[in-house]
Amino acid sequence: MLLDRRTLQGIAEGNITQVLRRWRRPSVKSGGTLLTAIGQLAIDAVQRITEDQLDAADARAAGFETREAALAALTGREGSLYRIRICLAGPDPREALRFAGELTEVETSELIARLGRFDARRRWTHVTLRVIATHPGRRALELAALLGRDVLPFKQDVRKLKALGLTESLDVGYRLSPRGEALLSRLGPGS
Repeated sequence: MLLDRRTLQGIAEGNITQVLRRWRRPSVKSGGTLLTAIGQLAIDAVQRITEDQLDAADARAAGFETREAALAALTGREGSLYRIRICLAGPDPREALRFAGELTEVETSELIARLGRFDARRRWTHVTLRVIATHPGRRALELAALLGRDVLPFKQDVRKLKALGLTESLDVGYRLSPRGEALLSRLGPGS
C-alpha cells in the first residue's frame, strides 16, 4: 500500500488514523506492518465497508474535510471500499540494523546465507555491494549501467540489500551502511 507525503505527514502528526482504499482484494492485513518514509506503521484493522457506511468521522480520520471529498478521491478506482486503521508503530527497524557496524560470527553467517539465497538464480549481491561501496552517492542509473543491468531490477535488488540493513538511500544514489561495510570487509576481495 503506497501512501502519499500528505497522508504520511498526517499519520506522523496523529491527525490521520485511517486510510480509505478501493481494492479488488486488500494488499495489507490486520496485524501487519508497513515500512514507510516516516517509520513503521501498524495495520490495526482492515474492514470492507459500503459507501453508505462511510461517514464524516471516517472521512476526517482519513484526512478529508468531508465524506464527499473522501468519496471523490476514490472515484475512478475499481474494487470494494476498505477502511484501514493505522498508527505509527515506531522507527523503521532497518535504521538500527544499518548502524550496527560490528557483526558477530552468527550475524555474518546469517547474512552470507541470505545473500546466497538472493544469488540462487543469478549472482549479483557481492558485486552490487562493491559497486555501491566504490561509488557512493552515484545515481542508480549509472550504477546499473556499470553492472550492465536495467535500472528498475537493479533498484529492486538494492531494496533487498536495504531490507537487510546493508545499504542506505541518499538524496541521490546509495551508500553502504556501517553494517554493509562490516559485511563487505568480511567477504574479502573478489568474492
